[in-house]
Amino acid sequence: MNVSRNATAPAPSAPSLKRGFGRRLGEAVTLFPVGLFALVMALGGQGGPARRALRAQPGASAMRVVVHAALTVLLGVLALILAGVIAMGTTRGLFYGFVDSGPYDDSWGGPSKAGAWLAHFGVSVPISAAAIGLLYGLAALHRRLTAPLRGERRPAWVLPTVLLSCVAAALFLVAFVHQLN
Repeated sequence: MNVSRNATAPAPSAPSLKRGFGRRLGEAVTLFPVGLFALVMALGGQGGPARRALRAQPGASAMRVVVHAALTVLLGVLALILAGVIAMGTTRGLFYGFVDSGPYDDSWGGPSKAGAWLAHFGVSVPISAAAIGLLYGLAALHRRLTAPLRGERRPAWVLPTVLLSCVAAALFLVAFVHQLN
């Protein structure tokens, strides 16, 4: 059989790409409970379940597991904020006419209900899409963050990016809460 050395592997099919995308989003949204579980287990002396939750090697030190579990909790809070943005974008954009009963004189796109609905929908779609993209990236960032638990090297940029992202999320949350008043 004559096989070229430059032959490439077949491209993944569309359903497998969708599954992988959905799996990453699911991993990102569950970072908080997984990290909290791992943190409680590690602090309670149950290193095995904590290591399994973080997909760590059995030889990972207890202190390293605790630190990575705490960082996972921080990333999980960021993921929950992004999930909240998606939920709010969906309810206020797609279902705006049901959420706000009017009058629409001071609403974006007002004074008609259709104009306000269309304006809110038009704003929510790109914001929700960006939040979904950030969730996808957050799952990849978490995988790189926990690389030392699996015996792999972590790139130098990962830890500062995680910490900066958490600070940015805290500032966003404070600003959002202040604008509600």
